[in-house]
This record gives sequence, C-alpha cells and structure tokens, in this order.
Amino acid sequence: MKQEKLSNEEGQLLIKIARENISTYLKGGEYSLSSDLPKIFNEKLGVFVTLSINSNLRGCIGYPEPYMELINGLLDVSIAAAVEDPRFNPLSLEEFEKVKIEISVLTKPQLVDVKSYHDYFNVLKVGRDGLIIENGYHRGLLLPQVPVEQNWNLNEFLEGLCYKAGLNNDAWKYEDTKIYSFQAQIFEEE
Repeated sequence: MKQEKLSNEEGQLLIKIARENISTYLKGGEYSLSSDLPKIFNEKLGVFVTLSINSNLRGCIGYPEPYMELINGLLDVSIAAAVEDPRFNPLSLEEFEKVKIEISVLTKPQLVDVKSYHDYFNVLKVGRDGLIIENGYHRGLLLPQVPVEQNWNLNEFLEGLCYKAGLNNDAWKYEDTKIYSFQAQIFEEE
C-alpha cells in the first residue's frame, strides 16, 4: 500500500500549525485547531519537527512510527522539540522569533533484510533513506536529510547512526543489529 503524499500547501499548513502551537504554548496558552483540516492530517503517519536558528539545530523530536494521527503527532512533537529535547534548554519566546521550522512526514519504517552487511551498499541510498538502528536496548534514528547536510557517504551515515544509538561505530555490521529504512517528505518554512 503506497502512502499518499502531502502537497506543498499541506506541508506549509503543518508548519503554520506547529509555529502557532509552539508560540501559544510558550505564552502559556492552549492552542485550538481549526476543524477544517485536510483529510491526510487524520492518517496515522510518523512525524518529526526540527527547529533551527541560523542553520544550527535547536531541537528535534518526533515519532518514527505511525502511532497516531499526523495532526496529533505534530502537536505533540512540535512542543517537545521546543522544550523537551534533552540536548538543549527549553526554547525562550525571544529565541522562538528566530527559529526556522522543518517538518518531516515519514513512511512506515521497513526492515532492511540483507544476507551480509555488504548488501547495505546495494539497497540503501544517501538522501533518499532515513535509517533506524536497533541492537539490544540501543536504538537510534537519523532522518534522510542528515547525511546530506553533513556531506556523509553511506559508510559515514551508518557510523553516525551507530554513534546516535550509543553503539560502536561498526555495530551496523553485526549480525544481531537490525536496520530499518524509511523515506520522508520534508517541508521547510518558506
């Protein structure tokens, strides 16, 4: 079953909603949604919200799996990216004025089934695939745009993924490691 794509207008609407939601939250209010939303917003989809100031990461939180309706996930993770990312202090209202919002709407992650780790080089593609790595209790995720922004090749992408999960940088080669791939529609604030 192929996932329906969002239009650019729908993506910009998600960004507008995320911005209004964060702003209302930072001002101590409660955001109320318009009831007239595109149908696709009610589909269960994974979603990430990335906040940056002057091209520097300022918060990124998301749901990799399609746990809930896109709109509800967006409302949750937009606030979380602003005030709950453990790498940063909560965003201030003054900082928020400078923030650029990016939203990634994800396809359902699929296990990349390979006979040998060498096969990853035949099936994974930098710029197209986002990756999730799992080994024991360790789990990490990198969105498809990360290796492009970092100018990484696939080997560096896999090592970066291991690092994010707190694993040895060659853990992607281990037989008991699972790698899942997904794609994302990425919407940047215009």
